[in-house]
Amino acid sequence: MSNVRVRFAPSPTGEPHIGSIRTVVFDYLFAKHFNGQLILRVEDTDQKRYVPGSVRGLLEGLQWLGIEFDEGPSRQELAQIGQDWEGAPEIGGPYGPYIQSLRRGLYQQAADELIARGAAYRCDCAPERLEAMRQQQAANKQSIGYDRFCRNKKPGEVDPNKPHVVRLKVPTEGSLSVHDLVKGDVTFDLRMVDDAVLLKSDGLPTYHFAVVVDDHGMQISHAIRADEWLPSTPKHILIYQAFDWEMPEFAHVPDVLAADGKKLSKRHGATSISEFRKMGFLPEALLNFLAFLGWAPGEGEEQEIFTRDELAQRFSLEHVNKAGAVFSYDKLDWMNGEYIRMMPQDELAKRVLPYLAAGLGMSEEEIGLAKVEQIIPLIRERLKRLTDAPGWCDLFFMDMPMPPASALIGKKMDAASSLAALRRVLATLESVPEWTERVMEPPMRALTEELGLKTGQLFGIVRIAVTGRQVAPPLFGTMVILGREKVMERLRAAESQLASEV
Repeated sequence: MSNVRVRFAPSPTGEPHIGSIRTVVFDYLFAKHFNGQLILRVEDTDQKRYVPGSVRGLLEGLQWLGIEFDEGPSRQELAQIGQDWEGAPEIGGPYGPYIQSLRRGLYQQAADELIARGAAYRCDCAPERLEAMRQQQAANKQSIGYDRFCRNKKPGEVDPNKPHVVRLKVPTEGSLSVHDLVKGDVTFDLRMVDDAVLLKSDGLPTYHFAVVVDDHGMQISHAIRADEWLPSTPKHILIYQAFDWEMPEFAHVPDVLAADGKKLSKRHGATSISEFRKMGFLPEALLNFLAFLGWAPGEGEEQEIFTRDELAQRFSLEHVNKAGAVFSYDKLDWMNGEYIRMMPQDELAKRVLPYLAAGLGMSEEEIGLAKVEQIIPLIRERLKRLTDAPGWCDLFFMDMPMPPASALIGKKMDAASSLAALRRVLATLESVPEWTERVMEPPMRALTEELGLKTGQLFGIVRIAVTGRQVAPPLFGTMVILGREKVMERLRAAESQLASEV
């Protein structure tokens, strides 16, 4: 397929929902698969819901996710809407502006052309009349929609210089069909489509008008968008037909659902990129996970971990499901854990470091990257998220309280036998010539057999004494990082604690 051009067109009304991010992942993979272009267009015509800073949050989030755009707003365009900042990407492209509020004149020209073609008309119905109309329709149990009061007014009856809207003149009978690349053939009854507003009284376009004008102007080949826009498609088709423009191919992708089968929302947990980042997910894992929300590489394919390039190579709209895709945190945790275990040790240490600093209330300099690199082999298998790291690593950076004597008593042992065993551990460790796992572990295991204990009994006492907890990273690796002096100090303190009970 040649000259593939797809777009992601978010509204800056807050951080984009994870369902929208899943859609841009599909856009991104589709474009990469065909060596096409991915375009970012900011649809900011709903000024009432505009949230300052949301464009920056979106771009920084997608940059973290590893999604780059071939075309999009330039820094000059961002500055025009007050969204320029240090480090903002310089995208640009030949079909700008890529921010809808900067394209106002284009929509006015297009609306005038539709009126001249007889495909649209001006409407000056007062808000009070429209509200009364809706109330009457509701009372009569009719479908709510414009009653076409202004449709047959003569030219000049609606003053173009006074407040008014421009409406699409929808045929009152017949049907429209379209082949959707996900849904298949879909037919719409035009009697159920009202005369939608194209241009609002403030001169800005509605979504339905702007998306068509911009997709045509930016030569979009495929409109990949959320399932919720499928009912709007006949309006868009009619606008394309009215202009005699070639339509893009449509692909309406399924909703992202929560475990309860309802559309994913904030009450179900994190729904924006920044939240997933704060929760300790890796961008590589999140991208892989989102690609599988509603898509699969093929029947019988069991592989689920793919590199970015592998996903792009395998991705196709033919394998996108029609039904909604369930978002599972258990599945995302599993996938994130797999990526953590595949990541090189030095790279994982860099990723973990800021989470350790935040979780332990320390600076990254105080923690030290070199020390984190030492710790990573001990905790890697235990991590599902990067935010899990502080819970495993605090003992390496803080003085852990000595547990009570009762906690230092081994399984099926009493205080006296536990104390005796601990004293033998002290003697054994004091005599080791080198503080390494290779040197420490053999005599400690030999001691276990000599005392007639199970490793869980003896090592359990040592673990609680050294780390202050029953569950900790591997014992000997932990002891090496803590150092001989610290470990021996902790063991002697535990000895005194147990001695007080005997």
